[in-house]
Amino acid sequence: MQPLPEVLSRAVIPAGVRSVLERLLAAGHEAWLVGGGVRDLLRGGHPKDWDVATDALPEQVVKLFRRVVPTGIAHGTVTVLVPGGHVEVTTFRAESAYVDGRRPGSVAFHRDLVADLARRDFTINALAFDPVGGRFRDPFGGQEDLARRRVRCVGVAAERFGEDGLRPLRAVRFATVLEFELDPETEAAIPGALPVFDKVALERRREELVKLLLAPGVARGVDLLRRTGLLDRILPELDEALDTIRNARVSRASPVLEVRLAALLVGVARPEGALDRLRLPAKVVETVGALLAHPLPPEASTWSDAELRRWLVRLGPERWEVARALAEATGVDPDGALGQRIAGIVAARPPLSAKDLALDGAAIMQTLGVGPSPAVGEATRFLLDRVLDRPDLNTPEQLRELLRTRPA
Repeated sequence: MQPLPEVLSRAVIPAGVRSVLERLLAAGHEAWLVGGGVRDLLRGGHPKDWDVATDALPEQVVKLFRRVVPTGIAHGTVTVLVPGGHVEVTTFRAESAYVDGRRPGSVAFHRDLVADLARRDFTINALAFDPVGGRFRDPFGGQEDLARRRVRCVGVAAERFGEDGLRPLRAVRFATVLEFELDPETEAAIPGALPVFDKVALERRREELVKLLLAPGVARGVDLLRRTGLLDRILPELDEALDTIRNARVSRASPVLEVRLAALLVGVARPEGALDRLRLPAKVVETVGALLAHPLPPEASTWSDAELRRWLVRLGPERWEVARALAEATGVDPDGALGQRIAGIVAARPPLSAKDLALDGAAIMQTLGVGPSPAVGEATRFLLDRVLDRPDLNTPEQLRELLRTRPA
């Protein structure tokens, strides 16, 4: 048992989380906060998720608490609902050999906390804290690795990566998000684990990649992906195009997924291939596609307001803020002056689509004296073209006059 770090002695544990620990302990069981929550407490942070490890069997946990969800009861996990959130309670367990690099062949429950911590990925996650009894366990040197700002596997790195093919990407993600270094042995083991990584479900890969892309140290993270060979497995198009300029661009980009992706993919021959492979939400793909298809060019600062309004139409006016962020990241609008101009244009709410016209389809047909026909569409496009140049013309009277006097 290690001495209790001072930062943990001052840690404020939510009442609902503490109540789960106290009830397990009162029933004669072991109960420890484990994993990322303890890591975050040691760093002076405020955990979002709380995980408890116990020697109580899942069915015993279910009997102790009134509001539970059997989240992964076959693997020993029960979700206990508490005021303001939930706590994941998992029975101490040991796992047999992993059969496919994704899941263990079997799970055995037992009463040994250290054995439970030994199955975890990195030392900084193999930590346990009992705030009720004031106890702390760190059998693999996670506290020292936190102090040294290092991501290191528990035990032999090659073995940990062989157990779960996602762990190489998680190692890079933790190093990026926490702004830590990769332990040399841990980094050296990643290339050999790539065949196991290839078996990991796309959804699990994407979740880790998105967290990496939104981190402050994203440029360094992408470089780590390239250095370890992971980038070629995830975004081979980017691996071929990666350079110092691209890394600088993405590091300047706002921490918005669409902006970061677009900053990375500018200049890539087939960006749609990368977007399709990641199977991102359709809205994200559409936004990134629009940003890449209609970027603000270097000469945009010399454009007239009418030209900027036409650009907004091509881009989709709802995307102007992410386009502005991309322009700042790529150096097209380094001081934000162009973005301020565009913001002013958008704030004026000019007509940018047919639905913004002061005449709807019925009014256009009445003015032209025609029924539904291609002529209505032609007239609508004509009017929109005119009001993009001069928004002040967008009144019913002036639009009718434009229709009456337009060239045949």
